[in-house]
Amino acid sequence: MVPVNRPRCVETTAMGAAYLAGLAEGYWNDKEEVRANWAIDRIFEPAISHEARDRMLAGWKRAVERAFAWEPPKK
Repeated sequence: MVPVNRPRCVETTAMGAAYLAGLAEGYWNDKEEVRANWAIDRIFEPAISHEARDRMLAGWKRAVERAFAWEPPKK
């Protein structure tokens, strides 16, 4: 299991597009300057055992399988 780093700005797609545009137009000098603006808001550490995770994941997979049969395919 690995920790999850949540950035301060969770709109990563929009920010990525803005940073790329800024790099292309010379607003940012380089990728290092862009990296300096990125900050972590919170780090989530795994808090359950591998066994509990596997049990919950198996339940989630069963639910997804059943969801596929929820509605008949459209013709």
